[in-house]
Parts: sequence; C-alpha cells; structure tokens
Amino acid sequence: MSAITPSRPSVAPLKKLRSATGSRRILVHTLLIGVAIVMLYPLLWMLSSSLKPDTEIFTHPGLIPNALRPENYSEGWSGSGNSFSLYITNSLIVTIGAVIGNVVSCSLAAYAFARFEFRGKKIWFGIMLGTLMLPMQATLIPQYTIFYNLTWINTFLPLIVPKFLAVDAFFIFLMVQFIRSIPRELDQAAMMDGANPFQIYWKIILPLMRPALVTTTIFTFIWTYDDFLSQLVYLQQNGRFTVPLGLTLFLDKTSGSSYGAMFAMSTLALLPTLICFLIFQKRLVEGLATSGMKG
Repeated sequence: MSAITPSRPSVAPLKKLRSATGSRRILVHTLLIGVAIVMLYPLLWMLSSSLKPDTEIFTHPGLIPNALRPENYSEGWSGSGNSFSLYITNSLIVTIGAVIGNVVSCSLAAYAFARFEFRGKKIWFGIMLGTLMLPMQATLIPQYTIFYNLTWINTFLPLIVPKFLAVDAFFIFLMVQFIRSIPRELDQAAMMDGANPFQIYWKIILPLMRPALVTTTIFTFIWTYDDFLSQLVYLQQNGRFTVPLGLTLFLDKTSGSSYGAMFAMSTLALLPTLICFLIFQKRLVEGLATSGMKG
C-alpha cells in the first residue's frame, strides 16, 4: 500500500488574509492619525500663533510662521501690569485648595452614605443627586450674598472653602459607588480588632478607593484651574487674578490687543494641567483598568 501524504494547506488564502488584515490596520491607523491631527490642530495653531507678530496671526492662519517673534513670551510674562507668575501662583493656590477639599469632604460624605444607616438616608441621598441638575447660575446670586456678608469678596475663600463642605455631588456619587464595591467583611474584621469607624475609613476604605480619589483629583484640578465665571465674580483686584482672568488683560476693546502675548501665556498656562496629567497618568490608567474588571 502506498503511504498517504497529508495535503499541505494552500499558501494563497493565507497571503490574502494577511494582506487584508494589513490593509485594514493601515486604514484604521490612518483614520486615527487623521482624527488626532484634527484634535491637536487648535493646540498647534495656538503654539504657532504665540511665535507670530500680531499682524500675522489672523492674516496667515498656517502653522508655520513667516517671521518668528519669541518676544511674545517675555512681553506676555510682564506685560499685564504684574508678572504672569503671580496669576499662575494664584491659580495653583485655588486649585490645590479645591482638590484637597474635594478629596477630603467628598470621601467622608461618600463613606457615610455607603456604610452608615441613619434616618432619612435615602431622602438626603436623593437630594444630593438632585443638585446635579441644578445649574451653577441658579445659586450664584445667593452664594454671592452670603460671601459678601462674610466679607470674603476679593479673596480666595469663596473658591476654596465650599469644597471642604462636599458640594460636588458628582464626586460623592462616584465614591459611593466605589465604596459599595468594597466587601463589608473588611469593615467587620477591622471592628473585631477594635477599630472605630474613622480608623476603618482611614486605614481600609481610603487606600482601597485610590482610583476614585485619583479621578476626583484630576477632574477637580482641571475644572478649577480652567474655571472662569466663579473667579470673575469673586476676584476683583489685579493682584488676586488667576490665569483665566490674567489672560483677559491682553484684550482691550478700546485699544490694540496683544494677541501674540496672550497666545504665548495661554501656551504656558497649559503646563500645570499637562504636568498634572503626566503625574497621575499611571494611576488613572490603573483606576480605569480596575473599574473595568469589576462587576
């Protein structure tokens, strides 16, 4: 009997499959690169405009300047009456204070809603969620009246102190959902060892909810640093201005506006946000991955 030799798979279909897969990958990567360019174009245009003369910014909208003018940075740094470092320092003071307040107060409020039983808990939790649908403009005038009577106008207190009172319902809800995913057996084991509720919060709950804390830190930093309306309402003197208010000083309706200096300082104003993202990038990715594995 003749030996039966196994038939070899055809090479042509494999080549066609690999070719189709490679073409699909090239198409997907090309599409993603195109979307990235569209999203990054405003930032690139701002960076390019920071190196252009004022007369060229709007007449030549291309990314490559015809004439470089790095003096925009030196003029913008000291061209608004104060050094721009003052506005960055003020923004960092307000932002760091808001971050600390939100992390502390919202985590405590979330711990109470997630672990304790008290009268009217569901009602208070519903009222807290209802504040998410309340626009900021609806409470702006009553809040201004309160802070005016407290003589807090033109200080950083109206921008920082409320954060220590758990006023951001979004972060409370986020942390409540995260704490509920932590097994109660850990609390019970700690109570058997003699831990009180605050020790359970500090030594067990807080370390385990690090992804939620990182998310709160990043979003609070960005939202507070970029906030314009609240800072415009409560800060009146130039020496108290933050970065968003400092940038408006380069615009003047009655005389010429320094667009080049404004774009130069806008570029520098992005650095704190970028640094914050780079510092917490690893933690943020870990938090998203951890959240994705739950459920």
